[in-house]
Amino acid sequence: MSECLVDIPADAINPVEPYLRSERIPHIWCPGCGIGTTVNCFARALDESKLDLNKVAIVSGIGCTGRVAGYAALDSFHTTHGRAIPFATGLKLANPELQVVVYSGDGDLFAIGGNHFIHAARRNMDLKVICVNNLTYAMTGGQTGPATPDHVISTTSPYGVFEPAFNLVQLAEAAGAAYVARWTTFHVKQLARSMEEVMKKRGFCFIEIISPCPTLYQRRNKMGDGLDTMKFYKQVSKIRNGAPTSECGLTKSGEIVVGKFVDRDRPGYFEMLNAQMTETLGDRYVIPEASSCGDC
Repeated sequence: MSECLVDIPADAINPVEPYLRSERIPHIWCPGCGIGTTVNCFARALDESKLDLNKVAIVSGIGCTGRVAGYAALDSFHTTHGRAIPFATGLKLANPELQVVVYSGDGDLFAIGGNHFIHAARRNMDLKVICVNNLTYAMTGGQTGPATPDHVISTTSPYGVFEPAFNLVQLAEAAGAAYVARWTTFHVKQLARSMEEVMKKRGFCFIEIISPCPTLYQRRNKMGDGLDTMKFYKQVSKIRNGAPTSECGLTKSGEIVVGKFVDRDRPGYFEMLNAQMTETLGDRYVIPEASSCGDC
């Protein structure tokens, strides 16, 4: 056996380890699943943003991605199906100084939780919503979900999906999100940078992450394993920052448009509430906000 040529200090740790509950590792995700990659990017974004982790909370719903809250070394809330955003809204209203991250999947956020998503975006609630979109209901067997592209084979569509899928980034922009971006799990540098950006931006922020599900989605559609999917993402992805979200719909094998599409300033929930309260009741009822998300 050849000798190791790298002298690794005995106390060396992975740079993301301080942000994870290491005692719960190994995780439950399947080999080739992209969720772990997104968590790595999230940990690096936390490290770069230099936030006070005592003022960061992570909320998730039900599903494969819903498990992320249990692995993050933060105040974590694993909530009921589709209700991550209402729980997160309650946290933010109770303590405006908190930086509240919602980390969940396409089914949880846009099927049973879809109504909560559009209204939180409409109100411009100061939440950072990270959606890992594996294009299927992965935890329950690979059924057709609201983001499953057409002609995809699924448990409930053995002859191919015929229902139109949500274009999640277009939906987020139309509902009023202040920040909208999409990346794949191949784009780790860009994804970590986007996560860092939303930590410093006020308002409702949304990042969609296209991620493989080799066990169900890729296998049924003869797309290979996780590595094959990374090669596919590299081949078909096109970075178009600022692209109209109406042009960013997904198909089974077509181009995946990625980038930062929306970055705008509009009055947030607390700002609108305080303006109304001041107008009607005076300054006595003003609700304090966090001075700056970047300083939380």
